[in-house]
Amino acid sequence: MSGARARAAAGSAGLFAGSLLLAFLAGEGALRLAGYEPTRLRNTARVVDSSWRALLDCYPTNPRGYFDIDLRDERTRERYRWMAPVRLDAVARRAPWAVEFRYNALRFRDAPLGPKPPGVRRVMVLGDSFTEGQGVKEPDTYPRRLESLLNASGSGRWEVRNCGRRATDFPELYAAFEQILPYQPDVVVYGMVLNDADRSAEFQARQTYVNDLILDRGRILEGGASPGLGPLDSRLFALVADRVDRYRTSRATLRWYREMYGEPNHAGWERTEGYLRDMNQRTRASGGRLLIATWPLLVSLDRYPFAEAHETIARFCLTAGIPQYDLLPVLRGRPTESLWVHPVDMHPNEIAHRLAAESLVGPVLAAR
Repeated sequence: MSGARARAAAGSAGLFAGSLLLAFLAGEGALRLAGYEPTRLRNTARVVDSSWRALLDCYPTNPRGYFDIDLRDERTRERYRWMAPVRLDAVARRAPWAVEFRYNALRFRDAPLGPKPPGVRRVMVLGDSFTEGQGVKEPDTYPRRLESLLNASGSGRWEVRNCGRRATDFPELYAAFEQILPYQPDVVVYGMVLNDADRSAEFQARQTYVNDLILDRGRILEGGASPGLGPLDSRLFALVADRVDRYRTSRATLRWYREMYGEPNHAGWERTEGYLRDMNQRTRASGGRLLIATWPLLVSLDRYPFAEAHETIARFCLTAGIPQYDLLPVLRGRPTESLWVHPVDMHPNEIAHRLAAESLVGPVLAAR
């Protein structure tokens, strides 16, 4: 009897193992047929010339049909060959869809700055890659759209200059502010993003990862050949590993952002408050006004995990007498992913830029 039970148990175990194997093979086959590639291997790329006169943001796919530069086209590729003679072909193979950037001498995505034209109110929009418009065509950026809307408002003639500079935080943002102040802005709009705050050395040392819930810096194709799955690599194992890695990194990143505006980064946030107070005082002394427009990170907008950080910024601005406008309510109510530049780039796309520009007309008019 015990032998029969043992044989039955062995048979059940074998059947279970066989079922698992079939399920594994079916899942593996389906992923291969679908051309699955882990998120961590879907490279973005950046092509920039040595003097930062021009740049291309490059993406592996064109899911919304928004990108109109296709580097797989030989004539298109040759038009940009001067920017990266050696590596452009490698980028074109992995991330062929691109958006073009042109910079002035101050490395702003705008025409050269000069004296303010008579009878024109000048708005200078300071910020990082959200303001510069990473992955967004220049006419679609919120500074450019804001200019059109202000001039259509019947409130006189307006000029809006895009003074965003990617990968810029405090204190570099303060240095950029000092560069634009001599150009007589009537309004300085600072497009604040949560990762702009200054950080103490101890707090910054905790950021050992490269994904800041905006763009995974580890997926920017800077060098030669990018990694990929080989023919013998399991797609199913890669899927599981990718999900585990994303969960682990997201938890660490969520905590890092929340604590950036709390006690763990008290010294860094205190310095940031000092920069903002000084920017407000100096702008007023020159006859202008400062307006802080707070961008949310495009993460779970309807269950936004960083509302407390926004409240901290708003409380400071109220106490310091700095006009502040929060863009979170403007973007809520839409699928978060519908506002991304690309599935692997969570910068605001042209839709988010348009919504931001439309909502900022009133605050800018009130701040003049």
